Parts: sequence; C-alpha cells; structure tokens
Amino acid sequence: MSDLQNISVSWDGDLAIVTVDRQEKMNALNAEVFAELAIAFDSLRHDDKLRGVIVTGAGNKAFVAGADIGELAKMDALSGVETSRTGQQVFRTIERFPKPVLAAVGGYSLGGGCELALACHIRIASENARFGLPEVGLGIIPGYGATVRLARVVGLGRAVEMALTGEMIDAEAALAMGLVTHVVPRDELMDRAKGILGKVTKNGPLAVQMVLESIYRGMDTSLEEATVFESKLFGLLASTEDVKEGMTAFLEKRKPDFKGR
Repeated sequence: MSDLQNISVSWDGDLAIVTVDRQEKMNALNAEVFAELAIAFDSLRHDDKLRGVIVTGAGNKAFVAGADIGELAKMDALSGVETSRTGQQVFRTIERFPKPVLAAVGGYSLGGGCELALACHIRIASENARFGLPEVGLGIIPGYGATVRLARVVGLGRAVEMALTGEMIDAEAALAMGLVTHVVPRDELMDRAKGILGKVTKNGPLAVQMVLESIYRGMDTSLEEATVFESKLFGLLASTEDVKEGMTAFLEKRKPDFKGR
C-alpha cells in the first residue's frame, strides 16, 4: 500500500491506523480517497495479524470535512448516482469489515465525513469535534448512507432534525444523542481509541467477528431471522478451540490464550 497518496496506513502492534490525509482540503473525500480506502481495507481484510482498525483524519482541524465540492459540482444525473453508489459500497465494506473499526474523530466531521464515521463500528470524538450533514444547504442530500445509518444510531427524530437543518452539533451533543461513546481532549484521542480497541482485541477474535456479523446482519432482517442466525453463530462458536480455551481459562482463573480457531 506504499503507493497510496491520500490515505496512510500505519501499525501499532496488531492495530492498523488508517488516516485520511488531504489536509489542504480538510481531508475532503473525492474519487481518489474512496478508491484508496477500498484498497486499504481490502488489503487489511487479508492480513492475519490484524485485530482492529482505527480510522482518523490527519491534522488537528478535521476528521473529514465532507466531500470535495469541486468534484461534486461537475455531476449530472448519471454520474451523481455512480458517485453515491461508489461511496456507499466503500462505506458498506467498512461497516461489514470482520474486525472492529473505530472512528477517532478530531475536528470537523461533516457530510461525507459524518457518513464515514457512521460506517465505523465505534465512534469517539475529541472535544473540538463537530458533526453535521450540511448537504441540504447545497440543494442535495447525503448520498453515502447517512439517511439510513444516522436514524439507526441516534433515533429518527434527531436524525431528521440533523439532516433537514444541516446544522452542526458539538462533541457533547453528539455524546448525549449516542452518535459517539466518548469525548476526550484532542491530545488524548488516539490513546483512548487504542485503549478502547485493546479492550475488544483481548477477547476471542472469532467471537468478536461473530458479534459484529450478528449485529449488522440482524439490522437487515426480521427479529425472527436475526435470532435464528444468532443461534447458528452461537453453535458454530461452540465447536471452536477458542471457546474451550476461554471456558477452561475461566475455570482455572487465568487469562485465556485465544488462537482464533
């Protein structure tokens, strides 16, 4: 992935840090950023040592301050659909990624940036973070999944108000409505992100993967179908070495040594 121009991927142990880096454009999303996000997550999916991913933005001003308006201004009806579908597919790849993905949001997370954060499994914010969906002020709507995901995360009423007013909210308001789960000082953001993922990655990797699969599959199906699927995953895990190790370690009062099999 050394040829990426707008995305960097670094490592901290078994955690990958994916950073959107277009600081001259407030890390705005364009076709190249989407293509590189797709490349990065495809590569990480096949990396056996990976246990979790942090998504963040370079610099102190923005996580991702939206889509590149100069690029969007050139759309017609057909290219508009294609632009939307491309962004949706990349964000769906992130949402259905088999390892936990955490958005560490520092600064502005607007439009497509807010949609990127919504596609991640966990979201935390710095005190200077600002969230919003300002698309209606440009005469357009969010096109990368926010009209679906935001209501699922914060509830219908809050989602409708955010999307219709286009107004920004601060980090504390985002915390109060459940858009993020933690707000921390800017210089503590990455340490807190790593700490939260560390609490996840100490657990059985197959179990973590199946929890994500069950939750997100369940959101797309009926309650009956979702609970049947959960039972199948529960039974599948019961046959793994990790389950035997986890329960044996509990009975022996020691930390488990999970192998992911």
